[in-house]
Amino acid sequence: MSPKKTDQKIVAIITARGGSKGLIGKNVASLSGKPLITHTINAAKKSKLIDDVVVTTDDFVIEAVAKENDVKIINRPNDLAADDSSSYDAVKHALDTLKSDGQTHTHFILLQPTSPLRNEQHIDEALSGFLNTNYNSCMSICAVDHHPYKMLKINQNSALEPLQGAEHLDAPRQKLPDIYRQNGAIYIMGCDDFFHKTNNFYLEPVMPYVMDARSSVDIDTQADLDIAELYLSHD
Repeated sequence: MSPKKTDQKIVAIITARGGSKGLIGKNVASLSGKPLITHTINAAKKSKLIDDVVVTTDDFVIEAVAKENDVKIINRPNDLAADDSSSYDAVKHALDTLKSDGQTHTHFILLQPTSPLRNEQHIDEALSGFLNTNYNSCMSICAVDHHPYKMLKINQNSALEPLQGAEHLDAPRQKLPDIYRQNGAIYIMGCDDFFHKTNNFYLEPVMPYVMDARSSVDIDTQADLDIAELYLSHD
């Protein structure tokens, strides 16, 4: 792993709102004997490249867990913690709050607590790769389970129609292009670029950081939590 340049200062922003419909209280749900968010906090604190770790939340239970883990808390306004609120707005609020407190950073890494199997090795590999290249942003990805070229839709005549063309439906997977999905585990960007060049976490050229399916587990339901628990029980 290449060392970080001395003029780079990186903040890890962990976004954890209290509301969740798929799994009530999921960000503090127990996973391997610890609240879900603690796995991400621990990974961020173990990173060799992250300077500061903050948790932005609207929830007092999440705040208490963050305090137990000795990380800075940013109180997120309710209008930035609704079901339709964006992570972009939460990160912008966090960076604005830090700046108003006299804390400035060159880069941020967004770590969502719903990716508990993303560890410090993933974080430092992604950061090191990004900081020593000329990409404008970085996004963690994993291979798709079902190739989109083999998918179908129901058209306006209520009949099946290939999404990408009938010639792909029976094609061997090996002859189809490799397709990935964002797994939500890692997003990296320079703070200036974030404020002045984009309104999301995708700023071309984007560095891909490929993760395996196990490390890409995203917690949204009890079933997802059970799968993560199973994986961790075999570590």
